[in-house]
Amino acid sequence: MVEATVTSRASPMSLAVNVLRGRWFSLFATFLIMAGAGATYLFGVYSKEIKASLGYDQTTLNLLGFFKDLGANFGVLSGLIAEVTPTWFVLLVGSAMNFTGYFMIWLAVTGRIATPKVWHMCLYICIGANSQNFANTGALVTSVRNFPESRGSMIGLIKGFTGLSGAILTQIYLAVYGNDSKALILLIAWLPAALSVVFVYTIREMKVVRQTTDELKIFYQFLYVSILLALFIMAMTILQKLVPFSQAAYAGSATVVCAVLFVPLLIAIREESRSWSDQIQKEEVIAAPQITIHNPVELQIQNPEEKSTTKTSCFTHTFLNKPERGEDYTILQALLSTDMIVLFLATFCGLGSSLTAVDNLGQIGESLGYPQKTISTFVSLLSIWNYFGRIFAGFVSESVLTKYKFPRTLMMTLVLLLSCIGLLLIAFPFPGSVYAASVIIGFSFGAQLPLIFAIISELFGLKYYSTLFNCGQLASPLGSYVLNVKVTGPLYDREALRELGKKGMSRSATKELICIGARCYRSAFVILASVTFVGAISSLILVARTREFYKGNIYKKFRDETETTRMNVSTNH
Repeated sequence: MVEATVTSRASPMSLAVNVLRGRWFSLFATFLIMAGAGATYLFGVYSKEIKASLGYDQTTLNLLGFFKDLGANFGVLSGLIAEVTPTWFVLLVGSAMNFTGYFMIWLAVTGRIATPKVWHMCLYICIGANSQNFANTGALVTSVRNFPESRGSMIGLIKGFTGLSGAILTQIYLAVYGNDSKALILLIAWLPAALSVVFVYTIREMKVVRQTTDELKIFYQFLYVSILLALFIMAMTILQKLVPFSQAAYAGSATVVCAVLFVPLLIAIREESRSWSDQIQKEEVIAAPQITIHNPVELQIQNPEEKSTTKTSCFTHTFLNKPERGEDYTILQALLSTDMIVLFLATFCGLGSSLTAVDNLGQIGESLGYPQKTISTFVSLLSIWNYFGRIFAGFVSESVLTKYKFPRTLMMTLVLLLSCIGLLLIAFPFPGSVYAASVIIGFSFGAQLPLIFAIISELFGLKYYSTLFNCGQLASPLGSYVLNVKVTGPLYDREALRELGKKGMSRSATKELICIGARCYRSAFVILASVTFVGAISSLILVARTREFYKGNIYKKFRDETETTRMNVSTNH
């Protein structure tokens, strides 16, 4: 009977099922979903189409950009839904929202429906952008729980694929639709939605059982594949700027991109096969019946201790009886803690300024006289270096934290200071400065997200992580609203109206309000650089508050839990 069971489990079908249900295949599926979840970073490419088709001024376009950022970062809803529903439901809701939001924008821009009101467009883009939170919550949070000891590297890797998403989707749309920005909106409507539907049952939370001591080594193999992908896309982006590409050439480039995206599947199959083989070997060993003689003292220790039944008030529990850093905070304890408030301020300043720069990149290039093809290059460069920033923040911060106890909060401070430099390059432009600014802003913007997500998981635990990390990034759209809609947009329009006045024209004389010249964004980006510096100071305060915490072994709890699970599994077999 035992031999028959082992034989049935050792069949090729059993291997296939094991692969499809394994956590490494789930991680591969997460890579693909996140590679399609960065549509918000392409706003700089298609925003000009919205502005021209619907006759918006820059303030109105920036209002649309704010609602995009609000949707992209308001993840509380997806987090709360994830607390009470399975992962597959979260992914399906996100898929439906993605298609609905962006498809309605495409219909409006192409004139297939009556011109919608501004608030309609704001609603459409907010719904479409909000879908990426459902992908984040369903895929990223599940992966963090499946690989808790490597969370820094894994978050950086997963968010790295999201950072590359803009460049990946650009290559695909050039191959499928040609240089048609309106068609790009259609692509980002159906492709990310389709990916979530295909892998809807693959991504799920699993018991963490360490079956290899080379987990980090495997993550580095995924890293090398993603770096290869990033370098290839960067090479194609530069080449496409220098040499005219035919439709067949674009198709060839997109084919290579898709092929590299599936290389992690081979790694996942290999690791699941190893795990499956180890499990079969254990089951083939028929252990003799063993009688365990329990020590009376041990039995006495195993009895649960009598717990105090004293009730505490909600105020005392929330404000006075907070757990130590790294333990599981409740949602209210975390949100009302000083650490979260300081991190919220740093995020407001840092990500708010970065999002403003990203959203205005298309108009920045236009104001400085760059053609549309070069502006697309800026967006692709920003997307690629966004990826490198995420990878750096994930793997490098994890490495220096493990080896030298270098706190992630200090890494955050350095990234924000770097962002100030990129913003000043736009405020005071010179020939080629926008290329450098795209690289620096993309890198620093990308690096902030994995650091924020990792810091929240480390300080406040994983029990309510799906809600907490979504609450933490709420500062981002708030910063974007203040800095983009209330500061950058009006300052740009003021300069554009001043130019019209010099020509003896009024606002009613032109449909599209355009500003040309270096002064268009100077005042706004000096303010953004100053605000980002304030964010760096806030992050430095958090460094001082968490210094002792990061000197300790912050992953000891998860290593102990993993070892306990492994011993239980071994005992059962």
